Amino acid sequence: MSGITPHVQAVPPTAVQLDLTSALRYFDLSPYDVLQLAKMRLKALYGVDSSAGLANNRMLAAMAADASAPGETTWIRDGQAATWLYPRPVTALPGVGRATAQTLNRYGLHTIGQVADTPAATLQRLLGAGSARLVAERARGHDPRPVSPSEPAVLLVADLVLERDCLDPAWHHRAVLGLADQIGGRLRGEGQIAGRLTLTVRYADRSSSTRTQTLPEPTNHSPALAATALGLLAALGLQRARVRAFTVRADGLLPAGSAYRQLSLDPGDARAHAAEAAADRARRRFGPGTVRPATLAD
Repeated sequence: MSGITPHVQAVPPTAVQLDLTSALRYFDLSPYDVLQLAKMRLKALYGVDSSAGLANNRMLAAMAADASAPGETTWIRDGQAATWLYPRPVTALPGVGRATAQTLNRYGLHTIGQVADTPAATLQRLLGAGSARLVAERARGHDPRPVSPSEPAVLLVADLVLERDCLDPAWHHRAVLGLADQIGGRLRGEGQIAGRLTLTVRYADRSSSTRTQTLPEPTNHSPALAATALGLLAALGLQRARVRAFTVRADGLLPAGSAYRQLSLDPGDARAHAAEAAADRARRRFGPGTVRPATLAD
């Protein structure tokens, strides 16, 4: 995303926020078109087809992204924030947890618009001065926080959203294998190793299942990552589940220089790592699809 704008902030576990102000002048495009350009680069580089939100502050943009279907963009234009925001339930407002929502609901405040129209003194009696001030500002669509570039996120995520529901276990296997291979390549490219993998499977009915496993040793070796990811898939016992999307997340990241490896007398282990390094060099020179597992070949 740094090729679009230098103002990029990671929002773990799976989001990123961009300040497009300087990019609008540089690319001479509308805000919507610049965002589509960013999404195209994300898709091309990492295979991520993400939902997105576009607005004049961080909070509204994040809420718009949450309300977007995978691959779609919701744009809250200037002057339309109240129309879009006010009918939504108070639970959609950042900073309003279950306890706060229950308190507001108990006094008949069920939507963000109702909260925005409530006198400040009344909110203070219900929530306390600090919480009332924050909730009132956000209910009116105000968020002064800038997008602040920060340290790289402490995790990597690869996901795949299918065009239609998939019931084929062989395709499930291919999808997870491909995502684990992506994660391995990105880890090696960034000089990192992962200590844990998480697999999330989203179904046609919008429910999901998540499994996490700590790796035997921190690694960026794609076969090791794939073995763990496929083990998590097998543990779910999907059979012919109607799957719509897969996400593989690697966390517990450390610099690759701090890796330790179990000594092995098997010469095949050293050959596998050497072959992987050669494949990475070929991908950097000729493109990401140059070398890949045979199972993923078209």
